[in-house]
Order: sequence, then C-alpha cells, then structure tokens
Amino acid sequence: MSGGVQSLTDLISKAGAKRILDAPPAEDMGLAEHLPFPFLAIVGQPEMKLALLLSLINPTIGGALLVGPRGTAKTTAVRSLTDLLPDVHRSRCNYGCLPEDIEAGGIDAVCPECAQRFAQGEPLTYTDRVRLIELPLNARLEDVIGGIDERAAVHQRLRVERGILARADQNILYIDEVNLLDDEIADAILDAAAQGTYSVHRGPLAATYRARFVLIGSMNPEEGNLRPQILDRFGLRVIVRGLRDQNDRLEAYKRSIAHRRNPREFIRLHQEAMEIMRVELQAAREQIHSVEIAEQAERFGQNLIQELGIHSLRSEITLFEAARAHAIADGRHRAEIEDIESTARMSLRLRRSPFIDQYLDQQVKEDQEIAGLVEKFHSKPSSKGRNVASAPRRSTSKKSKPGK
Repeated sequence: MSGGVQSLTDLISKAGAKRILDAPPAEDMGLAEHLPFPFLAIVGQPEMKLALLLSLINPTIGGALLVGPRGTAKTTAVRSLTDLLPDVHRSRCNYGCLPEDIEAGGIDAVCPECAQRFAQGEPLTYTDRVRLIELPLNARLEDVIGGIDERAAVHQRLRVERGILARADQNILYIDEVNLLDDEIADAILDAAAQGTYSVHRGPLAATYRARFVLIGSMNPEEGNLRPQILDRFGLRVIVRGLRDQNDRLEAYKRSIAHRRNPREFIRLHQEAMEIMRVELQAAREQIHSVEIAEQAERFGQNLIQELGIHSLRSEITLFEAARAHAIADGRHRAEIEDIESTARMSLRLRRSPFIDQYLDQQVKEDQEIAGLVEKFHSKPSSKGRNVASAPRRSTSKKSKPGK
C-alpha cells in the first residue's frame, strides 16, 4: 500500500505518541467552524478505533455500534472521522442515474438527459468526499424519509423533498443514543438499510430514493436497551470502557484542554499523520474486492460461530468481511486466522439470545412429544388384535354376482 507506512493497523498503534505542549489560545473571530478532534489524537480505545476504520474500508460489514458509559469518547471518535472519509462517485442527475444502471438494464434504465450524456461520452458521476450525516434525536418521521416541499407548495407546486435517509446515500449515517430512537423512525431506517432504497408516498406524489449508507450508532446501556431488530442491523459491536491507566487519563485530559484552547494548532499537529491515514484508507477501500479468505480461516471462524450457538447468518457476513478489511488494512490481500482472531469479539458479541434458545428448546421438546405420540398410535393394536397400521383396507367395490 502507498503512503509510506506499513499498514493502517501500525498507524493506529503508533498514533498519539506526541505529548501536548501548552499553546496560546487562538483569536476568537466569532465564526462557527467545524474543527473536530483529530481521530489519531484519541487516547487508547484501540478496538473502537479499529472498528470504525474497518467500517469505512468495507461497507459490507454493516457499520458499528459503540456501547458504553458517558464520557468515553464515543461521539468524539465518530465525529473525528470527518477528515478521514474516503471519496465516492456520486450521480450528477437529480434522479440518481448511475453507469451501473446502464450496465444492468441498458440505456433505457436512465433518464433521457443521462442517456444523451452517456452517448456523448460525458461522465454521469463526479467524485466527492463521503459525508457524516447525523440523525438528530428530535427528528420527525418526515425529516427522516422526506415530505412535501413547503417552499414549492407556496407557489402551488407539489414536490417531494428528500429526507435524511436520501441524503445519507453513500455516506455515513450516525445515530447517537440510538436506543432512544422512536419506533416508527427506527423501522424506517431498518427498511432502508435492508433494501438500500426506500419509497415516499405523499398524496398523488411518489418517489423512490437510494439509501446505501454505513450505519454507526452509539448508546449508553444504562439509559435503556436496544430493540433486537435494530441491534441486528449493526455489524460490529464495540464495548467502550473508561481508560484504566492513570497516565492515559491524564494525557486524554491534556489533549482535550489543548483542543479547546487552540483547535487549529492542535489539529495541525496531527494533520500530516491524518492525511497519510486518509490516503491509506482510500487505497484499502479500493482494493478490498481483491482480498480472499484462507480456507483454514473460514473453518476457524465457523467453528467459533457454531460453538457460540449463534443462529443468524449475519455473523458469518460480519466476521469474514471484517477479517478481509483487517487484512487489507494490514497491507495483505489474504485474510488468515489472525485476522479472524483480531475481529471475532467485535463481530460476534451480543448476537446470542437466551430467549430464542429457550424458545427453540421448548419447540424441540414439543416436537419430540408429537413424534412419540405418532409412533405410539402407529404401532397400537386395534380391538380385534390387528395392528392399526397393518390392518387391510376394506374394498369399496361391490363383487359381481355369478351369472351376471
């Protein structure tokens, strides 16, 4: 891989070696700027950082869920991804026409304008940076899926306005406090995440939007549990604990104060390493399709899943896709057993259900009871001493009389 480093995993482990020096506060210009805390400046939390990077490299993993108490840098880590996000190809068309539409369905699969562009050799897409789309906790259903454009309605025109899900296409959709989400909004997000598209119907108007996004959530478990349907949609599950080492906690405090005091200077100290990581992430994302999984690694992973008694096939999808992403992040094009070992905990935890296990055990007992009764009555003799199963059937046809 390019960029002058051995691998992304090395860069994570070496990140944050610089100690923070006191710097004079920057002049307050009175402007609101987006100056996120640098990802590589986060102290500790290697599993959380690795899970977020793997989700960026390979969207097939299914995103990540960060579970932990308040003040453990969950939201900070997600928002710090802004400067690391890779590039994607976006449609130039309002209808979202893409070159793959033509490959799959021919020239009639795109709108007339895009068909003309394609015929003239003009590109249908442009390169843009992946964005971090945050879902506000107070968002309404219409905000999420879209509704009537009120500005157009003033001019007596009806038009469906895109919602947050449509704007999240090919981006990252981040839901903080995901366990507090309203059920109807959660259901809409689940449907869009499963299908990659969703439809909006408002009176005579209808529109279908693409919604292919990486879902990242965070939650504090003491504020409430997460519905099993939502939990199942997250690929990686990270348990975020507070820093144990006193030196790490003191360093985290110093970095937090330094960022608040002079965010531009603090970001500048990490800018070079962050740019290297962004380039490496982009290269890894482009090469993930070429990564294979060793047969022994597949068997090792399936043995883990079988011993854990996990029913959902999403466990294989997440585990093997995370292992592929981990391999390419380490500069390799073949995932081995060590890649399974590095991603097993975050891929397989929180997937077992005691309720389902108990329910299925009860069904096994019921099935055994039914089978026993079937066998019992199958072999039970009749009142005339004949076996019920072997008793000959009476003929329903009448015998003809002699002479007829």
